[in-house]
Amino acid sequence: MEKILVWDAPTRLGHWLLAISFATAWLTSESESWKDVHVAAGAVMLAVVLFRVLWGVIGSLHARFASFAFSPAAAMRYLAGLLQRQPQHFTGHNPAGSYAIFLLLGLTVVTVALGWLAYNEIGGSWPGELHEAAASTMLALVVLHLAGVIVGGLAHRENLALAMITGRKLGERSEAIRSIRTGWAIVLGAWASAAVWLSAYL
Repeated sequence: MEKILVWDAPTRLGHWLLAISFATAWLTSESESWKDVHVAAGAVMLAVVLFRVLWGVIGSLHARFASFAFSPAAAMRYLAGLLQRQPQHFTGHNPAGSYAIFLLLGLTVVTVALGWLAYNEIGGSWPGELHEAAASTMLALVVLHLAGVIVGGLAHRENLALAMITGRKLGERSEAIRSIRTGWAIVLGAWASAAVWLSAYL
């Protein structure tokens, strides 16, 4: 195997936008004076997830949902191999990591929707309470994801966090993507910026 281009620019930008906006939303969740920033961060999270759903259909090879739609049995086999220090190498997302991704995407939509209901005082107190519970669940999943990145990186002797910056991972040359799709990354950036502006009117 050799270092090949695996992650396109929209996938990498979306990953870091989601991470930064979630951290921002979490850190501003208890401050009334930072409420507008909290709402804007939530809007960016939703915008990124909506784009990611589209990109999961039309994106490059390793960004497509079809490339990491693994069965639960495959995830268990991967985790078993990881515990035995003989994990199978995957050029794109591994089976266990793929479930974390799908859960994070779904939880983001649920958390933002509940936050919108709470912000607009719709439905009484329960949306706010569920919003906090969903956000806490997301945080736990993020911590689990980070642990998986560290353990997986050590097991495969590969810096997985750096790969999400450079776009390059170990793999067969035939598995490399041809383009980083810069134009679509610009579209995502504009879409996320529009979400910040729109958040003031929602």
